Amino acid sequence: MALFVAPVALMSTASAQSTGPSAAQIIQALKPSGHISSTTRGIVPLSPGDASATHPPAMKTSPTAMRIGGNHASTPSINLNIDFAMGSAQLTPRAKTELDRLGHALTDPTLADYKFKVIGHTDTTGSATTNLTLSQQRAAAVDQYLQTKFNISPSRLAALGVGEHDLLIPTGPNTPDRANRRVQIVNIGK
Repeated sequence: MALFVAPVALMSTASAQSTGPSAAQIIQALKPSGHISSTTRGIVPLSPGDASATHPPAMKTSPTAMRIGGNHASTPSINLNIDFAMGSAQLTPRAKTELDRLGHALTDPTLADYKFKVIGHTDTTGSATTNLTLSQQRAAAVDQYLQTKFNISPSRLAALGVGEHDLLIPTGPNTPDRANRRVQIVNIGK
């Protein structure tokens, strides 16, 4: 019996650490014919009696429509909470785990012919100038990681930092908010 308990416990621990979307979920959000529509804003209704309906998981990622640089309401995109060392563009081990799923998604045949913007966002902690620079560095770090580890052509990725503009959760100045410290991946076509 102990042989069966240990693997189950390990699987539970592994899934608890996996807070972001799977590669399949990323593909679904980024493919042009994905299920995300402007009418549901990326919300998937739960079936009656679904166990997760009583205790939904904390939202770590959220597919959203892109607002930067014009009206892109139907542009497939996904927000990923990528962990960086505080005040730097250094990727943490947890960030690399999230980016590995993204890398697998971007190299999947479904998305292999598409180009993507990698948009870095920050919260409002610190100055706007510092946040803009930091977001650019973080987007570049994600871009470089994907190119290096997954051999994704630089012509398929465009890194862009927007600092504290386009907050996911509107906050006042100098307000730390993890949801706003994110990397947005946007499918910009072929």
